[in-house]
Amino acid sequence: MGIAVSICKMLNKLFKLPLHPFNMQNEGTMTYAEWQYAKGADTIKFYMDVTNINGMFAGKTVADIGCGAAGKTLFYADQGVAKIYGVEILEKYRTEAENLAKRLGHADVFEFVCADAVKLPFADDSIDTIIMNDAMEHVDEPEAVLAECLRVLSPGGRLFLNFPPYYHPFGAHLSDALGMPWVHMFFSDKTLIRVYKDAVKNLPDGAERIEFRIGRRPDGDEFFTYINRMTIRRFKRILARADVKPTYYCEVPLRKIFAPFACLPFVREMLVKMVVCVIEK
Repeated sequence: MGIAVSICKMLNKLFKLPLHPFNMQNEGTMTYAEWQYAKGADTIKFYMDVTNINGMFAGKTVADIGCGAAGKTLFYADQGVAKIYGVEILEKYRTEAENLAKRLGHADVFEFVCADAVKLPFADDSIDTIIMNDAMEHVDEPEAVLAECLRVLSPGGRLFLNFPPYYHPFGAHLSDALGMPWVHMFFSDKTLIRVYKDAVKNLPDGAERIEFRIGRRPDGDEFFTYINRMTIRRFKRILARADVKPTYYCEVPLRKIFAPFACLPFVREMLVKMVVCVIEK
């Protein structure tokens, strides 16, 4: 075992794991879809300064990009949508999503759509509201996804987009097994892959987690496949290149006490909890 791996494992033991839906599902506390549904209000709270729930959902045709097991999608369905699509690239979540939709009485307005966000199966100008909650940091081609969202939005339709920047304390999205904040700033991907695989390998869903998070390049090197390292700086460049001017943009600090520092160049990426953006067509 390498020195870096040993140090990372030792430090990780000093930190309690944050609550994570993968672990809660293993413990039988609640399913991933149920956890998402319970957190539904949290996924849109950042927009309430500039709109309201009716304005986002009532009577609207809605697409939730990167819906996972669609629990949050079904929370949105509660708000009086005309039709809502949960768009997810992983087919494995379909049954869980559709079962919850039936339990909640939304089978008539909800549809699970297995698709890549770079090629949405919707007509031009057909969607009133698009939600991208914690999704922009996962897509392989963020520029193409943004273009697709703008294509399918109806005139006057709005894209509600939020994501934690990569240098957020848990921006590496490994907190189901690694509780150390900013761990990805102190250790290489090679070390983190080794530590993560060792941490989850004996869990009931360990093999599934490894397959979900880690891939292999043609040269044989392993890498994290599920994260694109989206930073604030990169996101702003994407908007500029697309000539997109948000109607609302906000960087939410980790804590209010950090607000004066979260705008400073050298620490900004580390002290922002969420980038929040509303784009109107």
